[in-house]
Amino acid sequence: MFRRTFWFGTGVAAGVWATTKVNRKLKQLTPDSLAATAANKALDVGTRVKDRAVGFALDVRDNMAQREAELDDALGLNAPVDRELPARRQHAAIENRNDPKSVVDLRTTYSYNRNEDH
Repeated sequence: MFRRTFWFGTGVAAGVWATTKVNRKLKQLTPDSLAATAANKALDVGTRVKDRAVGFALDVRDNMAQREAELDDALGLNAPVDRELPARRQHAAIENRNDPKSVVDLRTTYSYNRNEDH
């Protein structure tokens, strides 16, 4: 009699345990639960990718600044300037004031300026 009671109790316990496990799994497989799980995983992956991309961008910026400083030193752009730069010169686009041929004779309609026809 005790054997039957033992095995009956063991069967009931196994049934309760199995039913609980199945119900938990079914709740995990509902569409709402699957969507929430997928969204959480996507957020985790997105956060990791963003952190890696930000780290990469900062590394690139640091190395770019270092390389730019190396190039400035190699080209001598960081050296102090001792002399003053000359003033900017402006050139006439069409006419050369020093050339007597470019002066238009107001009495004629002909010009020696070859850019006029184009």
